[in-house]
Amino acid sequence: MHSDLKIAGTQSTPAVQSDWAAGRLTMQGDSYPENSYELFGQIIGWVQAFLEQGSAPLRLELALVYLNTSSVKAMMDIFDLLEEAHLAGRDVAVDWRYDPRNERIAELAEEFREDCTFAFLIAPTEVGA
Repeated sequence: MHSDLKIAGTQSTPAVQSDWAAGRLTMQGDSYPENSYELFGQIIGWVQAFLEQGSAPLRLELALVYLNTSSVKAMMDIFDLLEEAHLAGRDVAVDWRYDPRNERIAELAEEFREDCTFAFLIAPTEVGA
């Protein structure tokens, strides 16, 4: 039995939830933790385990608002794992929703997407939703 992540969000860290059975990992909120490895180490470990132990599709649903430099690096590591899995034939995808008033995060998501060949959707959320 695989343990799912359920990390409550704080002012400086995103809320993270994983659902092994559904092949889904969601992250939402700001990410500028003091120690990004402490947070992202768990997430990267979960993604690695999921990709190594099965062949089910994996979806990342992101609603990240702000990322500091070390969080950006950690996200790149996650996207690298997805890219590797995709090139090996796995069905992986990212669905990144952002507030249309926050163009900086949309630009950051675009930069991440440039290095990925898997399905990577970037879409604005409805304001007020």
